[in-house]
Amino acid sequence: MVTALISYVNSWNIKIVILLYAILDVILTGMGMGVPIFCILFSFVAGWYIARRFIQAHEDKQAVLKKIFRLSLITVLVTFIIMCIIWGRVVPTIFDPSTDFENFGHPFFLYDPKISFIGWLVLMIFISPFLQLLATIFGSYITLMSTNKEKKS
Repeated sequence: MVTALISYVNSWNIKIVILLYAILDVILTGMGMGVPIFCILFSFVAGWYIARRFIQAHEDKQAVLKKIFRLSLITVLVTFIIMCIIWGRVVPTIFDPSTDFENFGHPFFLYDPKISFIGWLVLMIFISPFLQLLATIFGSYITLMSTNKEKKS
């Protein structure tokens, strides 16, 4: 049953899959209230799907690795755009001297409220999509390792 479902989903057009991923990414970002923690966790599943999709096509190893990396970059691009939409609009407040950084609602992981705010924006806009890239590639790598074991047995 599960194998039939996976082969059915693998037969979908890649543009439809990317669109579905983008919709799920928006929903997961909303569930995290603007923090992409669920998007990062979902990247392990996306990595599994990406690797599984191209392994079943029985392509050579180099082509599979290139396609995995390319689709992983697309997942990062989707999250980066969402983060730019959500958090990019507050970047100009850094240069506004009347902004109250203490009551903005971000954690004070650095000792100064303004520096913590800047760190929070860097974390949300740049580091979170990078973590998502790592999670997607790691999920793909684990899938490739497990499928190689299955083929050798």
